[in-house]
Amino acid sequence: MIRQPIVTVVGHVDHGKTSILDCFRESSVQEKEAGGITQKISFTLYPLEQIKKACPLIEKNNINLEIPGFLFIDTPGHAAFTNLRKRGGSLADLAILVIDINEGIKPQTEEVIQILKSNKVPFIIALNKVDNISGWRIPDNETNMKKIIESQAMNVKQEFDEKYLTIIGSLNSHGFNADLYYKIDDFTKKIAMVPTSAKMKIGIEELLFVLCGLSQRYLKEKLKIGEGAKGVVLEIKKEKGINYCEAILYDGELSLKDTIAISKFDGEPVITKIRILEEIEPLSFKFKTKEKVRAATGIRMQLITKEEIPPGMPFEIYNGNLEEITEKFKREMKKDIKLDKEGIIAKADSLGSLEALLLLLKQNNISVVSAGIGNIKKQDIISAKASLETNELNAIVVGFNVKLEEDAKEIAKNEKIKVITHDVIYKLIEDLVEFRKEKAREIERRRLEGMPDIFKIKILHKYVFRNSNPAIFGVAVEAGKLKPNSYLIDGEGEKIGKIKNIQSENSSIDEAVEGMEVAMSVKGVNFERQLKNKNYLYSDMTKDQYKKAIENKDLLSQKEIKILEEIYNIKKNSDNSWDL
Repeated sequence: MIRQPIVTVVGHVDHGKTSILDCFRESSVQEKEAGGITQKISFTLYPLEQIKKACPLIEKNNINLEIPGFLFIDTPGHAAFTNLRKRGGSLADLAILVIDINEGIKPQTEEVIQILKSNKVPFIIALNKVDNISGWRIPDNETNMKKIIESQAMNVKQEFDEKYLTIIGSLNSHGFNADLYYKIDDFTKKIAMVPTSAKMKIGIEELLFVLCGLSQRYLKEKLKIGEGAKGVVLEIKKEKGINYCEAILYDGELSLKDTIAISKFDGEPVITKIRILEEIEPLSFKFKTKEKVRAATGIRMQLITKEEIPPGMPFEIYNGNLEEITEKFKREMKKDIKLDKEGIIAKADSLGSLEALLLLLKQNNISVVSAGIGNIKKQDIISAKASLETNELNAIVVGFNVKLEEDAKEIAKNEKIKVITHDVIYKLIEDLVEFRKEKAREIERRRLEGMPDIFKIKILHKYVFRNSNPAIFGVAVEAGKLKPNSYLIDGEGEKIGKIKNIQSENSSIDEAVEGMEVAMSVKGVNFERQLKNKNYLYSDMTKDQYKKAIENKDLLSQKEIKILEEIYNIKKNSDNSWDL
């Protein structure tokens, strides 16, 4: 027996994900949503009869559809439910990536593509809102998308071609080959793009047809129902004072009589009986009480346990195998949540969201030392504070779709710990990257304060323009940076004077770097008497400045480090107190 494929509908906010699902189920959920944006994840059980009704192409092509339907999951555009996970892979068997053909691939679309690629989820693309292409028209009684495209005026067809080819190019840069569905011979080599208009209800039949074809041809083995129920908790909802656990059963059968084990974030299981078991009704958002449910389906459970269950956690039937199930949950949690020895603190509203966040942080080379589910608490701020001593760039807490609790807010303010939260994951990453760049610049500025100028210059004896008051002569910068107001010493450690001005090509400059030949004026020196027989001069510095330079060696070039060693040896030979 095979189950329904689980299909997640994903894409950038406002590109039409819910509108496309509304076309499938002939509802108008999108209009009822706040601001037209899906606020909560929802699932739709889509039976075989509805597929056949919505997609006459199946019967026209004499296809014997074996799948019992679909379980569609609508994801909020501002969240990372794209990353809905079951243990060992993605919860979704297939995805529909919705792209507004006029806007193309947006940042959130890129984020979705990265997550689909990382989880190896096969997907098809709905090129939505084709009706917004200027001059687009639909011939009377025509429903075939290929014929509708071919019937467009030449300039409209040209604009359509440009837009979809641009998207193909963008997908190519992500490592995917794609084309219009009717141009593809081998669906294992190219991603099918189906032009659609949810508003005009065109292309929807073809989208469903391609989805059915891919499921039937490539997923049959994966869809076989196994022994024992397995599922994922999506979220905990409160209704009339009762906590309901909304979940997806993705394998096996679950009965009201069963005891289940649900993993906590540390892998320890919560063992509980089910008080009430309900299943989502086909093409509806209503639940119906059941004695037994079979995968794949959306369910709601009222559990006996009072323990807190984090969203995104796996569950399965418990048969007294406590040791085995604990070891399994712990192994899977450890495999899915990989942390670093040092880094920032990351929090998210569910396990899937957290995994998506960690994936994107890794792609941005940001390490994470601690991760968790739920609001940002006092303990998270205290953990971040530990990084202030070792690496300020890690004294940060990021939260995706979570709040900063009041007592944590106070500590974060007092301890100057940066907290960044957002309900759009790519915006959260953008804000974090920008903050860390600015923080790195600030840290470098602080480290450079009190740092001595480090340079070695060669005296150009052919270019002595003035002997004294001040002495003006030419020099070549061998290494480091030469600046006005720096003090000079010679190779014996004798103090020479202070640089008053530096000129290059008759103009004053603030800095001369390695390889430059410049003229400089030096106060309090008589060139003929003090410098006639000398070839090199160095920057003067105090012991404290030298120590500061050694502490921040990573800011110096290899040549500057070598000059620093020369200066130290000069100082040590002329001043016993420098023998550090």
